[in-house]
Amino acid sequence: MTCLAMHGGAGALPKADMTPEQAAEFHTALHAALRTGQRVLAAGGPSLDAVEATVTWLEDCPLFNAGRGSAFTREGQVEMEASIMDGATRGVGAAMLLRAVRNPVRLARRVMERTPHVALAGAAAETFARAQGLPLESPEYFFTPFRWEAMVRLRGTGRTALSEDVVVAAAPDSPEAAGTVGAVARDQAGNLAAATSSGGTTNKFAGRIGQAAMAGAGVYASNATCAVSCTGQGEAFMRGVAAYDVAALIEHLGLDVVAAAERVIRQRLPGRGGLIAVDAAGRLTLPFNTEGMYRGWIDSAGRVFTAIYETRQEWPAQPQ
Repeated sequence: MTCLAMHGGAGALPKADMTPEQAAEFHTALHAALRTGQRVLAAGGPSLDAVEATVTWLEDCPLFNAGRGSAFTREGQVEMEASIMDGATRGVGAAMLLRAVRNPVRLARRVMERTPHVALAGAAAETFARAQGLPLESPEYFFTPFRWEAMVRLRGTGRTALSEDVVVAAAPDSPEAAGTVGAVARDQAGNLAAATSSGGTTNKFAGRIGQAAMAGAGVYASNATCAVSCTGQGEAFMRGVAAYDVAALIEHLGLDVVAAAERVIRQRLPGRGGLIAVDAAGRLTLPFNTEGMYRGWIDSAGRVFTAIYETRQEWPAQPQ
């Protein structure tokens, strides 16, 4: 039994402002990302490969705040981050303060598997990426007009959007706007994995590191409990150690993954956002406390769903 869930960020355009065309674009992108990971699992591949493939697809899509669609610092540069965790070994890798690596999640996995470290940062991380043969891109590759305009609106104000992103036309300081991407999976062998990637906050200070690069805050995976990827106000997830908090509630209080995730998001998180999680039995949960969260999942029966707000859409799309 395999299953997969992914998110493209907690927070979304207010429902009243979302056009049918915009919603369709997001649903299509979420569906394509899910299918990418599903193909890995259907071929008998490991959960680690599935989450990496899913997040890589999302990093290549300019709709989401990761990789190509990353937010800008107040200096007008991108500084990306990602992490990945293997539930079978609890191995973890992270890469942060990246300006040129096309797919930060792929670099995070190389850090996990090919160095004795958990995390690498900045120019040294990109030197390692180059040595590993990973593609690097010019600054123009990461430029998206709506991300730039969001930063310009905040530039000089001294403010930074605490949320993880500004999605399309959302106000740049809206607490509802978020855009970290991530995925969790269970493979045929019962192994769990999780990955998270982000371009960080709009108009952030250079050098800011968010929850997407931190094991326990933005990502966690253990076959004994669950795999988790978080999205939203990064500082809140770091203060609450939110990803590990879900696993701890399962291990120490005996809660199931649904109850544990709900408690973290509804009661224990000191901020706004959401998460996706899967447990060893393949149970999925995707709670959030914002108006919406871009998300999708494939259940153990192989059914594919995508959602932005509370309602979900099944694929193939059903008549409304």
